[in-house]
Amino acid sequence: MADTIPSKHHEDLVEAAGMPVGSGVTKAGYDPRLTNEDLAPLKEQRWGSYNIFAFWMSDVHSVGGYVTAGSLFALGLSSWQVLISLVVGITIVYFFCNLVAKPSQMTGVPYPVINRVAFGVLGANVPAIIRGAIAVAWYGIQTYLASAALDVVLLKLWPALMPYADVDQYGFLGLPLLGWCTYALLWVLQAAVFWTGMETIRKFIDFCGPAVYVVMFVLAGYLIAEAGWSAIDLNLGEVTVTGVDAIPVMLGAIALVVSYFSGPMLNFGDFSRYGKSFQAVRIGNFLGLPVNFLMFSILTVVTASLTVPVFGELITDPVTTVARIDSTFAIVLGALTFTIATIGINIVANFISPAFDFSNVSPQRISWRAGGMIAAVGSVLLTPWNLYNNPEVIHYTLETLGAFIGPLFGVLIADYYLIRRQQVDVDAMFTMSPTGRYYYKRGYHPPAIIATAVGAVVAVIPVLGKMTDVAQYSWFIGCGLGFAVYLGLVRRSPVSAPFDPIKIKS
Repeated sequence: MADTIPSKHHEDLVEAAGMPVGSGVTKAGYDPRLTNEDLAPLKEQRWGSYNIFAFWMSDVHSVGGYVTAGSLFALGLSSWQVLISLVVGITIVYFFCNLVAKPSQMTGVPYPVINRVAFGVLGANVPAIIRGAIAVAWYGIQTYLASAALDVVLLKLWPALMPYADVDQYGFLGLPLLGWCTYALLWVLQAAVFWTGMETIRKFIDFCGPAVYVVMFVLAGYLIAEAGWSAIDLNLGEVTVTGVDAIPVMLGAIALVVSYFSGPMLNFGDFSRYGKSFQAVRIGNFLGLPVNFLMFSILTVVTASLTVPVFGELITDPVTTVARIDSTFAIVLGALTFTIATIGINIVANFISPAFDFSNVSPQRISWRAGGMIAAVGSVLLTPWNLYNNPEVIHYTLETLGAFIGPLFGVLIADYYLIRRQQVDVDAMFTMSPTGRYYYKRGYHPPAIIATAVGAVVAVIPVLGKMTDVAQYSWFIGCGLGFAVYLGLVRRSPVSAPFDPIKIKS
């Protein structure tokens, strides 16, 4: 058996992600252009169902998740229709997460590496860069939402800061001066914690999900005490579509939920690779997605409905709801909880992904720290507050991201389940030999590149053309086209040896 190299470097990354330590196994024959300890197959996989559940709980319980769910009420649906849409959407996410989890769990490699099977050992940089760029956008959005929660605390404690929270008086690039200050503070805090790889992040993840639940239940209890149980009305907002006319709107809402989770769903292999078994991953996904998301959605609807009798208007932002309470302590505690929760999931979901993705581009030059910092800098340049400042813009942003993520998902699933029949040569993913199984044509697999391009271009056209009825299905369009085009091309390509089962190497 080939010698292996222990990885302190990798242990830092795993600890920073709140995961159990497991060193990557770098074999002597692995090409350095494709290998570092972060990308190599894990020596140990020790993550159980609870770890997966905790990850999803933190992801769902972010301000972004609450705001996205709240934005569905702007579609003119009744509350029960929104709830159905949320549950159906998250069930689809659960099913797809299981599909994308298995190849990485079986091989112990992260998302960009498993893509080498379909895209080629060098072609895998295409999905890595796309997913990394999307993580940059999400990192910025989540940082902005966390900074908005912090703004609430500061304005409550020091009302004199109010003029500086007005974008018309002290604004630059769509963000007021106070917003710039809080964004910069959280930006530095997140980068510093990620850089040091401290145990603090593990504590963040353990604390975030349950903490938000506690605050949400306390908030709901406060509103019930103020308005009474009879004030709970699940018909929020103005219902403008009923009967058969509601079906296409509900389908659009379902698509929006899938688009919201499409990022972490695509690179879920970065986390499932740590699962001790695929069964453990599936159980964690079930608890963290359908079960947890349903509970959180019901709590969201109940809380939002009670804001009408208590405050005289419908409020679908939890931080804004907390800010209306006549208690400085409650406002500070609630807003800080949502801020910390958003920071926690942001570091894990949107720092770890580009850390792997960008490192995959040049393993010997870009470390996981460098990859994460690339994401942090890029997040400011995107001015994320302009991507997530109202329901219409939220939908447009999710549709655009979905158009590019969908094809990557379709190609990966088609290749692993239909072309490879769930069989992967692990060692072949780390060799630049022209005779390597995944070297294809100079390291690139044309069918995968073409399928991705076709799917993304076709899916983004209705988004850019503001064809709302079609654009909302951008992820599904891109995924379907990527899946179909890849299958059609690869079955005609002698390079791929499509239906030759491949023995897994340990």
